[in-house]
Amino acid sequence: MDLDFVGSSFSLYLYIAWRSRVKSTKEFYVAGRGVPAAANGMATAADWMSAASFIGMAGLISTMGYAGGVYLMGWTGGYVLLALLLAPYLRKSGRFTVPEFVGDRYESNTARVVAVVCAIFVSFTYVAGQMRGVGVVFSRFLEVDINVGIIIGMAIVFIYATLGGMKGITYTQVAQYWVLITAFLVPAIAISIKLTGTPIPQIGLGSTINEDIAGQPGVYLLEKLNQIQADFGFSSYTDAFTGSWDKWNVFFVTLALMAGTAGLPHVIVRFYTVKNIGAARWSAFWALLFISLLYLTAPATGAFARYYMLETLNGAQEENLPDWFVNWERTGLVTWLDDGDGVVRYSNDEYNEIYNKGTSGEAFVTIRELHALWLGSKGARGEDGRVALQKYAKTIGPDRDIIVLATPEMAELANWIIAFVAAGGLAAALSTASGLLLVISSSVSHDLYARIIAPGASDAKKLVVGRTTIGLAVVVAGVMGINPPGFVGEVVAFAFGLAASSFFPILILGIFSKRVGTVPAICGMLAGIGFTSYYIIGVQFLGMERWDFGLFESGINPQGIGSIGMMVNFIVTLGLSRFFPAPGKSAIALIDAIREPEEAGPAVDIESAMDH
Repeated sequence: MDLDFVGSSFSLYLYIAWRSRVKSTKEFYVAGRGVPAAANGMATAADWMSAASFIGMAGLISTMGYAGGVYLMGWTGGYVLLALLLAPYLRKSGRFTVPEFVGDRYESNTARVVAVVCAIFVSFTYVAGQMRGVGVVFSRFLEVDINVGIIIGMAIVFIYATLGGMKGITYTQVAQYWVLITAFLVPAIAISIKLTGTPIPQIGLGSTINEDIAGQPGVYLLEKLNQIQADFGFSSYTDAFTGSWDKWNVFFVTLALMAGTAGLPHVIVRFYTVKNIGAARWSAFWALLFISLLYLTAPATGAFARYYMLETLNGAQEENLPDWFVNWERTGLVTWLDDGDGVVRYSNDEYNEIYNKGTSGEAFVTIRELHALWLGSKGARGEDGRVALQKYAKTIGPDRDIIVLATPEMAELANWIIAFVAAGGLAAALSTASGLLLVISSSVSHDLYARIIAPGASDAKKLVVGRTTIGLAVVVAGVMGINPPGFVGEVVAFAFGLAASSFFPILILGIFSKRVGTVPAICGMLAGIGFTSYYIIGVQFLGMERWDFGLFESGINPQGIGSIGMMVNFIVTLGLSRFFPAPGKSAIALIDAIREPEEAGPAVDIESAMDH
């Protein structure tokens, strides 16, 4: 495989980091507040379109069908909330970080520390998904173990995040945006032409399949997909609200993703890097435009992938397995457990033979043990047959995180396109990982060290603490990437739920309410993130039953619990505000300043805001 694209992209990122290396905290935290709006829009798009967008979202749409659109709606709608309700006001406040705004608005170092803890918790959950995405790409395209791939990614992120800080990360993300968006669009266009004859994937999704492929004229792609899904026992690809994705789950997951997007610290901080409030608004416009190029293409990519996967895999003979399957089987992210007839069967029933091997049970099971279980013999722990197989194998079908990366191989596109997709996947994961690590670093060095532990510390000492924090955070992120709590898209969705339940309510009330004071804000944040994390950890790791709240047929999805946590936060905060004092004069002055129309008076002076 030609990996020139991957190597060249790494060299470019490291070169930009070296040229952008910083010597002051202002450059390290907010890129000196001199980033042009269009460039910041590209950097924001790259920062936000993580491995979950590039690798995870289309993979989820591919396997979930219509229900996968929940991620598309939630993540896109949330960005509109952020641009309209939060970004301009937070930029006008002149703060470096979200915890700094929370601490100053609610006049409390305790509130600042709680916000720091929430930011770190959210960021580490999010970054685990990015590091897993890096490992998935490297495991296939460098033919190394997934854990080795994660370690390589850790080293690259550490170098350019510590050298350039926010300034280096910003211009690296501009380059990464063009790599990831081109890598996503090129194969989508190529497959659309090959499969339907149209170069526009969105139109190809609703078009007929080329006659030489379908075997007859007038066969629509989605109709063919529905037919194939039915033949193999899966629900219809275009059916809404199937299985556990009932209407209420779709609503609550979408709401959690929207509010979580608007509350993500690493996305909010991007609006601190521009010159003024007008540039912040234009940044939001450019970012949404750049993001839409990928998000409007993802449904077509997911459908193309599903078609090729089912068509090339099901019924294949042992001696003639598809090349893409053979290549990806080496990674351990998909495997075939033959029942003895030498023919692949991939269907949604007890005779399915395609699994993502791994461990979701209480102990590690080797592929040899899985095969023994498949054939009905005793495993290492004495369990019998397919009941034990269902317990220990991760899921039916290939790992969802390989779908986008494997699609060019499924469609038998040129090797350079396949390598280009690898470079795009790495760009998406690394761009977001670097932004998240900087949030963790700035939360510790600026909000804890510089504001509480050592208020008189020099710039040089703050930079040392910030860079050291990035190093430690990279190690923790790598460990979480090696042992993630789910697929890339799922892990990231958990982070969005945590952000929705902790930051979104407190930022909205901090800007638009003059009644909410210190104690209600702290209690609201703790209640929201505590409730949400308890449910996610309980359901994902401790075997807790899902709660139905009298609404959900099969319980609320852990990815949607952030919506309930957000409501808990609002209720606790507003309820306690009746019994505790309103904010003091400095907090009221801050609210008035950031809400004052721009033409009616000057923005808050940035330097004085930093010094107060």
